[in-house]
Amino acid sequence: MLHKYSFANAHSFLDKVEVDLTLNRKTHLTDWMCEASTGERLSKLLAVIGPNGSGKTALLKPMAFLGWFVSQSFQQLAHDAPVPVTPHFAAANRPSEFEFEIDFDGRLWRYVLHCTAQRVIHEALYQKRERFNYVFVRDWDEASASYAVKQQDFGFAPKEAGKVRQNASLISTAAQYGVPLAARIARQYNVITNMNVLGRIPPDSVLLLVAAEHFSGNSEQQAHMERLLASWDFGLSGISLQQISAPTPEDIDAKLWMPFGKHTIKGTDFSIPFLYESNGTQSAFVLLSRLLPALATGGLAVIDEFENDLHPHMLAPILELFANSNTNPHNAQLLFTCHAVEVLNLVHKSQVMLVQKNQDCESAAYRLDSVEGIRNDDNFYAKYMAGAYGAVPEL
Repeated sequence: MLHKYSFANAHSFLDKVEVDLTLNRKTHLTDWMCEASTGERLSKLLAVIGPNGSGKTALLKPMAFLGWFVSQSFQQLAHDAPVPVTPHFAAANRPSEFEFEIDFDGRLWRYVLHCTAQRVIHEALYQKRERFNYVFVRDWDEASASYAVKQQDFGFAPKEAGKVRQNASLISTAAQYGVPLAARIARQYNVITNMNVLGRIPPDSVLLLVAAEHFSGNSEQQAHMERLLASWDFGLSGISLQQISAPTPEDIDAKLWMPFGKHTIKGTDFSIPFLYESNGTQSAFVLLSRLLPALATGGLAVIDEFENDLHPHMLAPILELFANSNTNPHNAQLLFTCHAVEVLNLVHKSQVMLVQKNQDCESAAYRLDSVEGIRNDDNFYAKYMAGAYGAVPEL
């Protein structure tokens, strides 16, 4: 599970900011909280709220980037491709810095990355025993134009470790070479997200096909998705997935999975292409294709504009998927941005991050429970709307 992450000089954040999912022992545990295998109390979800342009998406991008970089950078980046990082424009010549802590195998691990678009400057993995001890440390040496790598029980051949590409993670590279620990980390921390380097991936018909292909290969998740959409009163009695042929420019028929909505009207069954369903129904279908895999494996979902095209009343039943032990048996986690501030009526004050930006275009973020004078019995929604916590538009 994710315990915390921090970053500096990335997107609209110049100074270091920390996103912390740990909870103190005085916090009364709700169904959206749990105890990690390492003993810490953790939140299973975190809502990010703030005005348009404040940096909400920028707060989540680093975690989506780190999950991809650790698990996929070796496979998905060309040898000469830049590292997809964006420093704050006021510090364009300085490295971006990232760090996260997770637990797996009953231990706490810390990963650190400093990089520019040109190369990794510093990369390290630590494991906590009595204190954090390094598993590997990789540093760029400008004089020799090469990396110095030291390891303790990591298991990557030193000759190969020294040749890791400048734009790839040592972990993702070692995983391809069959290093067991690297493979476990890469598999454990492949973040599921709806973002790329530019932000939220815009909704379009292609996402419906991608979601349909996912469900076609997982009958259990497909059945779960059908039950949920039908119960959420979209007028659906079910979803059918049909494989169709689509010609390509090379005159080769490609096989695509197409979703159809099933409707029953006065005892008669009808099916229509999902493209004719409402935007809200389509968005829920695509969203579930991202949330259900995380719930099934105990992974991390990072979702920008979580409620996009959905009615505010849909927030509670979707978030309930992460609270219910039947639908979230492995303690999957969800980080999301949201404009529907009604979410403040649902979650604990420790599960909200507020984001705002100053006149120098520098974003800052803080957890709601860090606001001075806040009480557990406050009406968080009313006070936020009144501007008591900040992070509201100045209109």
